[in-house]
Amino acid sequence: MTTLHSSTETLKLNNGATIPQVGLGTWRSPDDEGYNAVKSALKDGYRHIDTAKAYGNEEVVGRAVRDFIKESGVPRSEIFVTTKLWCTDFKDPVKAVKGSLVRLGLDYVDLLLMHWPLPMPEGEGKFPTNPDGSRKLIKFDEWNYLDTYRAMQKLVELKLTKAIGISNFNIPKIEAVLNDKDIHIAPAALQVELHPYLPQDELLAYCKKHGIVVEAYSPLGSAGAPLLKEKVLVDIAEKYGATPATIAVSWGVQRGSVILPKSVNPQRIAANLKIVTLSEEDMDAVNSIQKTTHKRLIDPDWGVNVFDTDYKFQKVE
Repeated sequence: MTTLHSSTETLKLNNGATIPQVGLGTWRSPDDEGYNAVKSALKDGYRHIDTAKAYGNEEVVGRAVRDFIKESGVPRSEIFVTTKLWCTDFKDPVKAVKGSLVRLGLDYVDLLLMHWPLPMPEGEGKFPTNPDGSRKLIKFDEWNYLDTYRAMQKLVELKLTKAIGISNFNIPKIEAVLNDKDIHIAPAALQVELHPYLPQDELLAYCKKHGIVVEAYSPLGSAGAPLLKEKVLVDIAEKYGATPATIAVSWGVQRGSVILPKSVNPQRIAANLKIVTLSEEDMDAVNSIQKTTHKRLIDPDWGVNVFDTDYKFQKVE
């Protein structure tokens, strides 16, 4: 029987760098919890940490990374750090990323992602709102994600980040980026919700064709980890002497994705780095889960359909 092993698998980005396939997600990991989770993960062998300005934990994540480097002697170059550009910073990504680097206490990040493909006005808090309580978005014709991505290219030139990418984009929006005459740095990665309930087969195939690495957030099904109760995963886990989480992570790794399980529990953090090689039969069984349960679990109310097929958004008045 295939045995459990710690994931050391990596993928190649379009800038020539390698990205570890299993990383630690840090959404909803604040303060001491976030610090301890990152330190624990790095001690267990993780070399990929994912954070974002919007998570409010860049300072503790960066401190944990720096402390680990100091204590272990592992060089900074061996730890892959991702952060994200928030929607209110779209008009000045250079200023925003310099702020992230100050909070992280790092000279650069390995990957900077546009967090969502929609701009909001700066200076009105994290979620600017209209008088009726809806999200306040900048009109597409005034400023949009293409304008922001063009500006993000400067971050690579300034060596503030080694690679740039996108998050929560669909195929038409990716095509708009790839076809823009003023964009000469293609996205290195796309981070989206991806798990057996939402396998994103078409999107994954499209990105592989265009050399864009796909990263899976909420790979265990977001809050409460509903996937871990899925009978198919439970049965396969029993067969391999593993956990349902291990099966879900292993499935994602074998599909060629980066997987970002989130936890603040030291035992689960350690367990989430373990993978097995699944048989073709078991891969097919996990792939079949979507036939009975196909759903998106992360879909914030932006007032527009972010995942609509059109590359533009509805007009925001």
